[in-house]
Amino acid sequence: MMNARATLLLGLLVLVVGCDRPAADPAQRTRTGSSVAAAPSTNHSEATVTKTEEEWRKTLTPEQYAVLRQKGTERAFTGKYDEFFQPGTYVCAACGQELFSSDTKFNSGCGWPAFYAAKAGDRVKLTTDDSYGMHRVEVTCARCGSHLGHVFDDAPDQPTGQRYCINSVSLKFIPANPKDKTGTPAKP
Repeated sequence: MMNARATLLLGLLVLVVGCDRPAADPAQRTRTGSSVAAAPSTNHSEATVTKTEEEWRKTLTPEQYAVLRQKGTERAFTGKYDEFFQPGTYVCAACGQELFSSDTKFNSGCGWPAFYAAKAGDRVKLTTDDSYGMHRVEVTCARCGSHLGHVFDDAPDQPTGQRYCINSVSLKFIPANPKDKTGTPAKP
């Protein structure tokens, strides 16, 4: 019994650590020729959203605030959109900017929603993140600056070779069919 628990815990640890594995060297190119640490482009989609931290606290749930504004991370395999594959668009939970399409979502098995590309190049900002002794690339909303997750060059089976590992709590889902309000997950 104890060996089974230890094996299960070790397996979960490997999955969690696997999602936080270091990003490839920023100079390394993906199959598409772009770098995961590409210089952020100017956001042309909408005006920047600026709020005080007190205003953010009033508009976001405590969990959203911890992730979006304080750069937290939700626990693996607990997010609403981890195994959710309905057609539609994912928007920033803080400001509503369109960020990802269900067309680019895939099941990476890491415990968080994964996308191989952002909706448009100027919707997200990529920044080097060397916190916690790891070299990663942070993904933030270009419109409001909210933390979404990280992007990694570890999805060779996807068109871009990239995996945007995004917290479910950072997103809101807008179904392609407005009548589909069920939110019932569909398998990919």
